[in-house]
Amino acid sequence: MQAAVKKNGFKEWMRKNGTGYAFLLPFLILFAVFVIVPVAVAMYYSLTNYNMIQPARFIGISNYSQLILDDDVFLISLKNTMVFAVITGPIGYFASFLMAWLITLVKRGRGFFSLMFYAPSLTSGVAMANIWLILFSGDRYGYINNLLLRAGLILEPILWTKDATYVLPVIMIISVWMSMGTGFLVFLAGLQNVDPAMYEAARVDGIKNKFQELRFITLPMMKPQMLFGAINAIVGAFGVFDVATAVAGMPSPNYAAHTIVAHLYDYAFTRFNMGYASAVAMALFVITFTLGRICMHVFKDNT
Repeated sequence: MQAAVKKNGFKEWMRKNGTGYAFLLPFLILFAVFVIVPVAVAMYYSLTNYNMIQPARFIGISNYSQLILDDDVFLISLKNTMVFAVITGPIGYFASFLMAWLITLVKRGRGFFSLMFYAPSLTSGVAMANIWLILFSGDRYGYINNLLLRAGLILEPILWTKDATYVLPVIMIISVWMSMGTGFLVFLAGLQNVDPAMYEAARVDGIKNKFQELRFITLPMMKPQMLFGAINAIVGAFGVFDVATAVAGMPSPNYAAHTIVAHLYDYAFTRFNMGYASAVAMALFVITFTLGRICMHVFKDNT
């Protein structure tokens, strides 16, 4: 009798939820194959000595001990990445939202302005960096050097991409310019999908200007988009690599622009020490995962 009740209950559950889970199954399969499995494999290899030729040899937490206690270059890359993320992440995030909000206030030319802000993210980091290198060229023919020399602000050209003092700020400027990407489009879509009736009701209740609308109506209605933009900004900031290597090379002068991903790439594809590279990858995973959880807590819907 109990077996029959359980069987009927399962059939009823499948009738109600089976279609939804069937549509969800392709995503679950792809997520498991391309996310869960690679993370699990990287976690295993981070505990081994593996050079991609000989079989992996288990060595415990030796890679992590070396990473934290003996690898000065990793600590430099961690500091550079943190500085880069703390500066470019919030700037790119708020700039994307601000530009999307201003575009929604424009009655004509929204498509043109949207394309203008989104276009830089369509090109690869290497291509965009090479374009910016014309501005930051280290000779007197570079646009910025030429302008500063003509204005009498400097006496000799600045080696923007060769001097350890300037190379990281140059990369930050380029990265912020390129950050108007997916997050910008998500903000724009979220802003345009807020029900206009909400604004009309707010004006009846005493909302007087656009900034009050933004604070009391728009931002609370856009928590999912704000969360996605925050996660996207974190991943982009901590995953910087192509722009940094295109501008400063690898290694950069005094490792001034050496990032965690560049350190990972160096050990994985230059030294072929895949075990140690996996340990670097796991450290990056823990950092981004922790920050992602913090963002999810900040932008959670309390309604």
